[in-house]
Amino acid sequence: MTTAVSEPLHDPERDSRSWTPPVDIALGAARDALARTASADIHDHNDMVRAAAGLDYALRGLVAALDAEGAR
Repeated sequence: MTTAVSEPLHDPERDSRSWTPPVDIALGAARDALARTASADIHDHNDMVRAAAGLDYALRGLVAALDAEGAR
């Protein structure tokens, strides 16, 4: 059993995607996430958690889009 303190950032069963964006949309989302998190305060725990979650989501979307395009 996991608690909120030790819960992983990504759980494939819980966090599966119902839709995979096209590569251009996923790339734009990744660039937006990078821009949003660029000014996060490294000394602020909440900033770092938000940055990690946002970047994780954007990167997973980009990888899914690239995988889907490669499968064509």
